[in-house]
Amino acid sequence: MSAPTFTSLAKGQEIAQTIITVDRAALVRYAGASGDRNPIHWNERFAREVGLPNVIAHGMWTMGSVINVVSDWLQDPGKIRSYTVRFTRPVEVPDPGEVEIEVAAKIGALDEDARTARIDITATCDGARILGKAQAVVAL
Repeated sequence: MSAPTFTSLAKGQEIAQTIITVDRAALVRYAGASGDRNPIHWNERFAREVGLPNVIAHGMWTMGSVINVVSDWLQDPGKIRSYTVRFTRPVEVPDPGEVEIEVAAKIGALDEDARTARIDITATCDGARILGKAQAVVAL
């Protein structure tokens, strides 16, 4: 598959779709790598004591995992100029087991002068949106 070009894109065009899975082991690895060792991301008892329904994935892990659909499509993460999201629902991670995050990305707008595209990203878990207004601007 070749890298996308500006002229090959159309508003509304779906560019990528994937499913991301996460389990508690991934959260523990991320906690070690990121330095975010907040127990709400690995200790179910603590998470419930602070009012959460279960252990939840790190917001930055979720945000970073979701944008991979765009960087994979681009074949060059350096072409991502900006990326914004609004967290709308935490990703609850069961034990044992894993949870799936469904991700889809489409062209939301094209700027011919700047040769950029706004990518609108939808991310859901158990049928509910976990990110609102998730958008990336990419240079082509």
